[in-house]
Amino acid sequence: MTDSMTAQDTTTGIPPLVKGLTYEEMPVGQVFRTARRTVTETDLVNFVTWGGFTEPLFWDATHAAEGGYTGRLVPGGLTYCLAEGLVLQTNVLHGTGLAFLHMELTVHAPVYVGDTLYAVVETTGSRPSSKPGRGVVTSRVTVRNQRDEDVLVYCPVRLIRGRDYEAPTP
Repeated sequence: MTDSMTAQDTTTGIPPLVKGLTYEEMPVGQVFRTARRTVTETDLVNFVTWGGFTEPLFWDATHAAEGGYTGRLVPGGLTYCLAEGLVLQTNVLHGTGLAFLHMELTVHAPVYVGDTLYAVVETTGSRPSSKPGRGVVTSRVTVRNQRDEDVLVYCPVRLIRGRDYEAPTP
């Protein structure tokens, strides 16, 4: 995004309400917290149906209880998706994100229907890419429940626009 595009939208001439951060504005050590979101039964049913998660752990409460779980168990994939949604809702990447390049993910504890989740995001790496006007940003996203217990951690690597980004010409 060029400085002129930052000041106003190129099609309407109206200044944008929300603008994400450039990679230069994401220094190593920067930390922020997202809003919270409670996982509902509807979230679980929609996700396992849509994604084909036919594992009895997610469909059959009795089966899950036999495995030692104490409630309606939520797949780690759903926990990740909810956390990534919370990160995007902060608008930190709004209009500046270019690509999701890589990720490592670790599940630390079960998540159940009724748990309330939030994420803490820490920038762990930020550098220019091989192409001008772009940067590679690595972060650590720690997902926590209502008891502030870490339930999932993922480390995405993203390609982010720089201050001097120029869109490729067609």
